[in-house]
Amino acid sequence: MQFDSFELSKIAGAFLSAFLVIVGFKVALEIAEHGKAPEKPGYVLPMPEATPAAAPAGGAAAPAAPTFDAKAVAEAAGAGNAPNGQKIFGKCQACHSIDPGGPNKVGPNLAGVVGRAKASHAGFNYSDAMKAKGGNWTLEDLAGFIHNPKGNVPGTKMLFPGIADPGDLGDLLAYLNSVK
Repeated sequence: MQFDSFELSKIAGAFLSAFLVIVGFKVALEIAEHGKAPEKPGYVLPMPEATPAAAPAGGAAAPAAPTFDAKAVAEAAGAGNAPNGQKIFGKCQACHSIDPGGPNKVGPNLAGVVGRAKASHAGFNYSDAMKAKGGNWTLEDLAGFIHNPKGNVPGTKMLFPGIADPGDLGDLLAYLNSVK
C-alpha cells in the first residue's frame, strides 16, 4: 500500500480535527464551570485585630504612635554617619545627581543643597508648590521633606515615598551636608 501526499494530508487533518474537538470540548467545559463560585475559598486572608479607640475604664491610655521630629533628626545629622548616608543616597541616585556642577536628572542636582534657596537650582523646572515654599533648605526642612515629600509639600513632583527611619535620615542629611 502506497500513500501519496494527498492521503497523508487527509490523515494529518483527521488527527488535528480530533485533537481540536477534544481540546475545544475541554475548554468549553472549563468556561461553563468558571462562572460557579468555589465551595471553599482557596485562601482566607487574616483580618487585622481591632485596636480599641479608647482605653478601658480605669486603665491607662494606649501609647500614642511616635511622631516624626524633624528638629531632632536635623540635630542628629551633626553626628551622623556620612559614609552610611552616601550608601542611603543610592535610593536617590535614580532621580538626583550629587556631583558639584553635575546635571539635573528627573530631580535637581543636590550638591550644596543645604543652605541653598528652595526651588532655585538652575535648569530644573520645579512644581508650583515647591516654588511657593520659599526660604533656604535647612537640615530641619530637608528632614521633614525627605521623610514625607507629599505631606511636607503637597503638590510636589517628587514621587519618592520618603525615608521613615530617623537614623537613616540623619545619616543621609550628614552626607548631603558634606557635599558642597
